[in-house]
Amino acid sequence: MATAQAKAGRREWIGLAVLVMVTLIISMDMTVLSYALPFITADLEPTSSQLLWITDVYAFVLAGLLIPMGTLGDRIGRRRLLMIGAAVFGAASVATALSTSPGMLIGTRAVMGAAGATLMPSTMSLIRNMFHDENERRAAIGMWAAGFSAGGVIGLVAGGALLQYFSWGTVFEINVPIMLLLLILAPLLLPEFRNPAAGRLDLLSTVLAFVAVLPMIWGIKQFAEDGMTWPPVAGVLAGLLFLTVFVLRQRRLADPVIDVRLFRAPAFSAAVVMNVLANFALVGFMFFISQYLQLVLGLRPFTAGLWSLPAAGAAGVGAAVLAPMLAQRFRRAYVAAGGLLVGAAGCLVLAQVGDDSGLAMVVVGQALMTGGIAMVLTLSAELIVSTAPPERAGAAAGLSETGSQFGAALGVAILGSIGTYVYRQQLSGGAPEGVPADSWATARETLGGAVEESRTLSATAADTLVTLARAAFADELRVAALAAAGILVVTAVLAAVLLRNVGASVPGQVPSGGPAGADDTPAVDPDAAAPDGAGAGGDPATHAAQAASGGHLDTGSPVVRIGPESTTPPARPAHPVA
Repeated sequence: MATAQAKAGRREWIGLAVLVMVTLIISMDMTVLSYALPFITADLEPTSSQLLWITDVYAFVLAGLLIPMGTLGDRIGRRRLLMIGAAVFGAASVATALSTSPGMLIGTRAVMGAAGATLMPSTMSLIRNMFHDENERRAAIGMWAAGFSAGGVIGLVAGGALLQYFSWGTVFEINVPIMLLLLILAPLLLPEFRNPAAGRLDLLSTVLAFVAVLPMIWGIKQFAEDGMTWPPVAGVLAGLLFLTVFVLRQRRLADPVIDVRLFRAPAFSAAVVMNVLANFALVGFMFFISQYLQLVLGLRPFTAGLWSLPAAGAAGVGAAVLAPMLAQRFRRAYVAAGGLLVGAAGCLVLAQVGDDSGLAMVVVGQALMTGGIAMVLTLSAELIVSTAPPERAGAAAGLSETGSQFGAALGVAILGSIGTYVYRQQLSGGAPEGVPADSWATARETLGGAVEESRTLSATAADTLVTLARAAFADELRVAALAAAGILVVTAVLAAVLLRNVGASVPGQVPSGGPAGADDTPAVDPDAAAPDGAGAGGDPATHAAQAASGGHLDTGSPVVRIGPESTTPPARPAHPVA
């Protein structure tokens, strides 16, 4: 049963719309580049290595900095970090759109990734602070997850539409007005929260987190490109080594970047596992769908994006409607396992597509897969931020997003490697009549290469080459769909087992009227003048008194008090698993 907590007001719900809008843009930026790459290649003429970095550097830097930035938000203020990130993200978007060389584009995309890492944990952790009622928070996280899931598909549609009429830089310039709007609305709608009891930020831990995540994700993605070669193996091993050092250091610190004791809670561990494996299947398989729609069925980018809109709608319904509704009535184990099985059913539908038809199956299968997985991502995000102590919500949110990125990279690498093997096996024979050996060798690498090579051949040879390549890619997609279905079924079993003792309410919740200080204390602006030197790191009781006396600080900035007011000085919340 959900505990009785103070209800959110109009300000919190409008503020949620702002946070969802930011999440939508971040998600869009992960996919919008896919349609722009041919235009960027023609304009900037990058090498194959540079093209790889243009594609991946955003996700690499984003993943590497999510945990440190989440922890930084807990210390300096989550709204403040969100606004800093928005300003940098907008400026970097303009610089990216105006890039005149591959090196400049790689650099500006890296800055966008760093700024994006400040935005994602801030949005999720602010939801944890703004919505104290369990059912309202579940619904809010559902809307947040729906925005993130839909953003990827909307990015494909928006990118396809813009590229038909404008230059490739416009796919980045659309970020600017959203970031400007955020800078205007955030101080008006979003409360500031931070952990007044947080210690110093451990810079060594920040570096260790970055160097642990970055080489592992790079290595996993390289497996899909180069197979089992030494550079990616060395990258993964180096990442695991730094991860071990990072974990050992966190266990010794009084104020760690990530409190590893959180993993003692079965609900927290299960949520992280679900998050990684669900993104493994979802993102890893989306790589095939976009190519199938464009290169096999021959749809234009904008048209392909439109046919993906049902999947975006299904993701919104699954995340914002079904997950919150079902989680109120049934145990999390049943809801999570059910969503994963629906996603697996969608993969099985996708496994039935052909090499010359299959649009209906793609639409239905993609909708089932994204709708089911979106339910699970909502539940996992809610469990992660709700099980963690409120003062560590930013770090927990960063861990959640890092898991998403890690699962996505793992899915692209493993499913991509499986698909590449199947594709090359289907084209393992000699070159067909009329097709030069060089063209056949290129065609055996990728379907895109086969389509490009066909344009240099006679009509008969081109038709033969494209027909064989499309049939091989259809086989590749079907095998990848079956593999993704298997992963989702295994994840469903894990969810049912690991969450079997978790009821309909979130473990670790503090009931209404519970210990004082169970909720975060609204943060004081560290730049504000305060009597007796009380500032950002002052007495928490001072913060509570300021919030209670009229709801305004000395600076004139309104402070929103969410949840029941305490009559005793706030204390640092007890760890839920200590």
